Amino acid sequence: MFLRNRLLASVVCLLTACAFSFLSRSAHVVHADEQAAPRYAANGDLLPLKNYREWIYLTSGIDMSYSPKATEMDHSMFDNVFVNPAAYRSFVATGTWPDKTVMVLEVRGAKSKGSINQRGHFQDAEIMGFEVHVKDEARFPGKWAFFDFDAPDKNGTLVPQGAPCYTCHAAHAAVDTTFVQFYPTLLPIAKAKSTLAAAYLKEESAQVRSSH
Repeated sequence: MFLRNRLLASVVCLLTACAFSFLSRSAHVVHADEQAAPRYAANGDLLPLKNYREWIYLTSGIDMSYSPKATEMDHSMFDNVFVNPAAYRSFVATGTWPDKTVMVLEVRGAKSKGSINQRGHFQDAEIMGFEVHVKDEARFPGKWAFFDFDAPDKNGTLVPQGAPCYTCHAAHAAVDTTFVQFYPTLLPIAKAKSTLAAAYLKEESAQVRSSH
C-alpha cells in the first residue's frame, strides 16, 4: 500500500509539473496586434496605421526607379519598407505572406549637408510620400491592393486595380506580388523554401545569361 501511494503521488506530481509547464509556455505566446491589421472606412479608404514605425523594418533604397526611361530628379529620396510583425513571422516560417499582410513604403528626402556630415546622404525628417500594400483575400479580387496616403495620419485612397503598379508587381515581384528581391533578410528565406515566383526566376536567369 505504501509503495502504491508513493507511486500515485509521483504520477500526480509529474502531471502537475507538465500542466504548469504547458500553461507557462502558453502564457508567453505572442499574439498579433489588432491595430496592425488593415481597417477600413465606410467609403473603402484604409484607415491610418498606428505605430507602423514600431513594425519590422525590411529595407531602404535611394533613388530607385523601375523604369528604364526614368527622368533625373533635382533631389534624392530614400524609401523605407516596414511590415506588420505577424506577417513577418509568418513569412520567416513559410516563405510567403499570409492574409492581412500590411506593407508600408515611406519616402523621405535625402540630405547631404547637416551637422558633421561631409559626404553621402542621410534621411530628412519630412515624409514626402506614403503608400501601403495590403493583402486582404476576401476584400480584393487580386488578393492585394495599394493605397496612397497624403500623410501617414490621413486615410489612404485605394489605387484602382488597372493602375500600372499592379501589373508591374505581378510581372516582376519575387514572392506573391511583393519585391522580396530587394529585402536582403527575406530573399534567402524565399530561396530556401522555394517560394520564388516563376516569372522572377525567369528574369534572373535571363540576366545571368546576358551578363556572360
